[in-house]
Amino acid sequence: MVGAVVVAATGVLVLLPEGLETDGRLALFGFVLATVLWTASPLSPAYVALIAAAVVTIPAGDQELLLGSLGHDVVWLIVGAFVLGGALQATGLAVRFVHRLVSRARTVSGLAWLLTAALLPLSFVVPSTSGRAAVMLPVHRGLSAHLGSPRTSRMLAALIPCVVLVSTTATLVGATSHLVAVDLLEQATGDSISFLQWAVWGVPFAIAASAVTCLAVLRLSLSRQERRVPVTGLAGDGPGAWSRGERVAGAVLAASLALWLTEPVHGVGIATVTVVAALVLTAPGVGVTSWQDGLRHVSWNVVLFVAGALVLGQALVDSGAGAWVVEQLIAVSGLHGLTHPVALVVVLSLLAVTTHLYVTSHTVRAVTIVPPLLAATAPLDLSPVAVVFLVTIGIDYCLTMPVSSKALLVFAEAGGHDAADEGLRASDLLRLSAVLLPAFVALMVVTYLVWWQWTGLAL
Repeated sequence: MVGAVVVAATGVLVLLPEGLETDGRLALFGFVLATVLWTASPLSPAYVALIAAAVVTIPAGDQELLLGSLGHDVVWLIVGAFVLGGALQATGLAVRFVHRLVSRARTVSGLAWLLTAALLPLSFVVPSTSGRAAVMLPVHRGLSAHLGSPRTSRMLAALIPCVVLVSTTATLVGATSHLVAVDLLEQATGDSISFLQWAVWGVPFAIAASAVTCLAVLRLSLSRQERRVPVTGLAGDGPGAWSRGERVAGAVLAASLALWLTEPVHGVGIATVTVVAALVLTAPGVGVTSWQDGLRHVSWNVVLFVAGALVLGQALVDSGAGAWVVEQLIAVSGLHGLTHPVALVVVLSLLAVTTHLYVTSHTVRAVTIVPPLLAATAPLDLSPVAVVFLVTIGIDYCLTMPVSSKALLVFAEAGGHDAADEGLRASDLLRLSAVLLPAFVALMVVTYLVWWQWTGLAL
């Protein structure tokens, strides 16, 4: 009853804004409806996502958006990643990789910190957040099976994609939104940010942000006693000689990684590469598992959840609701009346980190917020390079809802068949973001004061 009242009241509020068309109001209502039900009801997240998707598309007569979401590349990336991960697990290659990755861990806490340290360099190696998440999905499965603790499995399901996302800030190629933002900067002012400049400014922040994220996930997910639980078996003798299945799976994984890295050269998307890899690993006489066994590893509940969530995100973009919210935030932020650098950093950071709540695509966020902020700060005679970099770093924060990032969608509810293997839940992210969002903004301010303003990034 309370949940129904909250939803009804929220719906009335959403219908009040002026300057927003009906489809935009409907998109906002659908998104808020899904948020309330994800966090305050026992309904399946996939069921809620499909309900909300129907709410925003059927009245607008856009049935193609609802049904066509199942053909989205992210959906196929997740299907392929599940099959790929199942094959790696079946051959024992996932166990071998996990052993090499975390063999020095002595406690659950130490395991989390080792994973965080291992994820940081991936932002330079795999230029896609969803690609990095897909690589780590079988690792999560292997660790969950070994540890046998559902709570620890949920902690890892939150830690891995969250660190994947915040470590994106380290490099210019960590996200497409970075490249788009720099291109918009060049078009507007003629200035640019080189790969080396971005690394000088971004790597220290990425290290600090990853450490803060790891600490928050550990403290909010597990008790002190659970964090100190010994991790046994990982430091013992590793797997023996490579089997034929491991060699085949390793070769397919290496080829997939090479194709992911060279996507700008050959133009074959990460989702396509992942699906082809899954087909090879399940091919009769060549693969390491059967097609039927591969499909058993696919969580179709996750697939439907992602499809519905993508509809919500697209509706916010297509209806202009996301852009409308950004414009309102800039208008009420008081940006034009600010002169102190710290106050400017705080406002710019808050504007940027909250855009993921209204615009669910990294790239679209950059396109939506960078031009108006450049225009809004031009009369203040601020450095456009500093403005764009700060805003883009803020855009990289997107940890509040699973729909906010493809990396989160890969791990959302991605538990396996083992009772000890649990995936990421929307409620976990909301609890984390209540701590991490203000911490991320505070970290941006501190980094500006102690590093950025002294290395050529002063406002």
